Amino acid sequence: MSGSITIQRVSPNSTIQDAGRPEGLLYGLSASGPMDRTAFNKTAAALDGQGSQSVIEFSMLGIDFVYSGPPTECAVDGGEFQIKQNNDEKQWPALLLLTDGDKVSITTGRAGNYGYLRFAQSLNIPIVMGSKSTNLAAGVGGFEGRALKANDQITFGDGVLLRTNSVGSKTKSAAPSSNIVRVLPGLHADLLGPAMWTRLFEAPFKISNSIDRMGFRLSDPLARFDISQHKNIVSDAVVPGDIQLLGDGTPVILMRDHQPIGGYPRIATIIDADLDCVAQQRPNREISFISTTLEKAHKAMVNG
Repeated sequence: MSGSITIQRVSPNSTIQDAGRPEGLLYGLSASGPMDRTAFNKTAAALDGQGSQSVIEFSMLGIDFVYSGPPTECAVDGGEFQIKQNNDEKQWPALLLLTDGDKVSITTGRAGNYGYLRFAQSLNIPIVMGSKSTNLAAGVGGFEGRALKANDQITFGDGVLLRTNSVGSKTKSAAPSSNIVRVLPGLHADLLGPAMWTRLFEAPFKISNSIDRMGFRLSDPLARFDISQHKNIVSDAVVPGDIQLLGDGTPVILMRDHQPIGGYPRIATIIDADLDCVAQQRPNREISFISTTLEKAHKAMVNG
């Protein structure tokens, strides 16, 4: 059994992703993988734990494609999008039965930046360094190391693959609300001092229009971070969720395609259980940070 899809329209920075390259930093490459790991896992659950281990991650404007081949299933989840199959509206999220010639159209909905398409058949995408994930910053993996575009054709392999690798927690973040984000002190919190740490919690920030898989810049009208005395930091490893302060004090949340090392101070790190929710926050949405403990962060990672 095999088939293919031909992309007719796709939003910018849409890519092929799987569970990522957890050992990538050993070779100077971030792990990549899905921006919203919860939604990524839910598409596998919708297929009863079977299906391709790699997915199409599409961004806010959605994707249109035509399927060719024998009947197969496709699970879609993530964000809140609108979906049609052959002009028939479907409820989001969805489990679709695709037949030859079917057209699927996914367009912007009420919320969210990222959605996921997982097919019952494997995607014929080369494995690079143990993964099919695309790292756009490095141009590695996925479909020719780049974002997907109109007229790309993705063919399917025979049979189904048992999902053997899940990432992240099983449920949505247990934060008090989707725009309240729990953080731990970052690597340079002590260096920056308690006064700057306190400023992190003084007022909400806004997600700026400058967001991608590498990082989300935050708007800070209060200009509360002055790092002029802390610009000579030795570069060292960064992780997803680090809140990095640029030279002008702009905070940036580092995401899945973050640079492997950084020389700007990191004042805080978002806990693992809340990072999926942050990835789905659209530009101009306010977010607030609250401090938590390492013990609570571990419990949230396990329990959701």
